[in-house]
Amino acid sequence: MAAMHPLVEQVQRELRPLERRIREHPYLQAVEKGAMPRDKLRLFVGEQRHIIESDLSSVALMVSRCATPAGRRFFLQVLQGEDAALGALHQLAAALGLDEAWLRAYEPSPECQAYPHFMAWMALHAAEAEMAGALVINFAAWGANCERLDAALRARYRLGADATSFFQLFAAPPSPELQEAATAVLEDGLAGGVSAARIRRAARLLQASELMFWDGIQRASAEAGLP
Repeated sequence: MAAMHPLVEQVQRELRPLERRIREHPYLQAVEKGAMPRDKLRLFVGEQRHIIESDLSSVALMVSRCATPAGRRFFLQVLQGEDAALGALHQLAAALGLDEAWLRAYEPSPECQAYPHFMAWMALHAAEAEMAGALVINFAAWGANCERLDAALRARYRLGADATSFFQLFAAPPSPELQEAATAVLEDGLAGGVSAARIRRAARLLQASELMFWDGIQRASAEAGLP
């Protein structure tokens, strides 16, 4: 596995308390115990449909803005992953009895959508190194939670591997090629005048938005009634 950029390792240490809150979230624990009603799992699909469709546009915009080959390599790989995730999410939706009409009608939570909103802001305003650094730092927490949800949904809710392929995509660690591209983007950015403080801020805000997603899905799942 390719080594992470020293700045990424430093910021990950600084954000460890925030990451711990993501990894120990009550929503995740409820699903692992089988205590989350199966019908409430639909909310996760509805929110992620909005998130991934937005992120596809955001990453594509960043690809168009890239001024460096490393940036294009990195964000094109991320874009391919998001596209694969959207297809896999539809498999999870089908396993939970959701059709396209339900997905189109789903009204997302503002709290859950903080993550794609910040992604859209970065796509418009941030440097390549800011967005790449924030994503690389976020991959670990999101990937760890996806790995646990994959296992829990199979064991507790009897979903098959095809239905949970969405989580498997994110649970896999970033490829060496993706990590190498991210390192090159960070080095280019720092050499070109992007400050470490800007990269650190972007990572903190994206990670905080990730926590808001889990808080929002937990809150929405606790409310009575479903669309």
